[in-house]
Amino acid sequence: MLLLLDEPAVGLRHMEKQRLAALLRDGGMSVLPVEHDMGFVMDLTDRIVVLDFGTRIAEGTPDMISAIRK
Repeated sequence: MLLLLDEPAVGLRHMEKQRLAALLRDGGMSVLPVEHDMGFVMDLTDRIVVLDFGTRIAEGTPDMISAIRK
């Protein structure tokens, strides 16, 4: 099963984001979030694809993406 999410963390407080991430991680399904909150994404996903106006500019693990951001 694949769950597609568009900005699931918008408007959530820190603790709510943590609970949502835990629920999604432990839900037993693949999750594809479209999200701008990189902290939320880094804690949630195993692989990340970064797009800029539809063009892929980076892809990898959260550690790889973090290294690019620095």
